[in-house]
Amino acid sequence: MKNVKLKICGMKYPENIKEISTLNPDYLGFIFWEKSSRNMNLETIPEIPKSIKKVGVFVNASIQDIISKVNQYQLEIVQLHGNESVNYCRNVKKLGVEVIKVFSIGDKFDFTTIKEYVLFVDYFLFDTKGKLPGGNGITFDWKIVENYPYEKPFFLSGGIGKTEVDAIKDFFKTDAAKKCIAIDVNSRFETKPAYKSEIKLRKFKKLLYENEI
Repeated sequence: MKNVKLKICGMKYPENIKEISTLNPDYLGFIFWEKSSRNMNLETIPEIPKSIKKVGVFVNASIQDIISKVNQYQLEIVQLHGNESVNYCRNVKKLGVEVIKVFSIGDKFDFTTIKEYVLFVDYFLFDTKGKLPGGNGITFDWKIVENYPYEKPFFLSGGIGKTEVDAIKDFFKTDAAKKCIAIDVNSRFETKPAYKSEIKLRKFKKLLYENEI
């Protein structure tokens, strides 16, 4: 598991950002969507270790808004969580950032529908289809990913918490996980929307990486 990266998403409180950054996750995610209870509205992001990549999460935003936020917060990755087109992803990629395109998975998923995105994103992220774009706290059946046919690496998301550690370890023993480079967590570690429990995340990280495979 030592090669699997960790993304902690939905951060917005300055002291909590600093506290969680001491855990040295690979990515911290900041949601720029006004309808979200985790909407990021700070003027700046507190200083965090340079090893942690800052991810801005957007839902059907204008390119101009993304440019503005990338510059304001020095975002290194843009995560697109809406109905963004292939051409839209191509234009975001031109901004000089990495691009994550999210697709939500229900009882089944046809991976041929995302083929055209492969050339214009750096990663996919698969989460659970729910009422909101992310943060729904429920998992999908990871066996569906066995049908993933592309070389493009992906993030696994959707309701991942401490109780999923054994399932995650089992998943990473399968061929389906070969292109999975990161685990994305959010709502299952909150004491309130956007406020993450350092204690719970520390325990999760220890469990995730102990007895490395």
